[in-house]
Amino acid sequence: MDAENILAEHGLRNTEARHGVLDVFNKYDYALSHSDLEKELQKYFDRVTIYRTIHSFLDKGIIHKVIDDSESAKYALCADECSSDRHHDNHVHFKCAKCGNSECLNHVQIPSINVPKGYLVSESNLLIEGVCASCN
Repeated sequence: MDAENILAEHGLRNTEARHGVLDVFNKYDYALSHSDLEKELQKYFDRVTIYRTIHSFLDKGIIHKVIDDSESAKYALCADECSSDRHHDNHVHFKCAKCGNSECLNHVQIPSINVPKGYLVSESNLLIEGVCASCN
């Protein structure tokens, strides 16, 4: 889906910064950090604009946080069924030991885990590490 439709579907104005950030996410098949986005967009937007755009996209269900063992947060585009009310990102993330990229494996669901009585699960994350298809 193109940037204009994604923004309209999630109730956001189509600004140059939002369009630019979405274009970068659409360009790569792996999760991106704020600094990755900054490198791509520094000629056009300042770091605060990029930061605010990331957080508005998180709030609206356009992107989700990808948990891996790196020091900085990474983000990836959400599946079509995500919204500001509910993220449906119960899938596996894969981090490559060679290139360091983290990818969403949307077709691989996190198995159901029974937690002890009294615990309330609000989110689950599963990170698998190995060598990605490109590096293999």
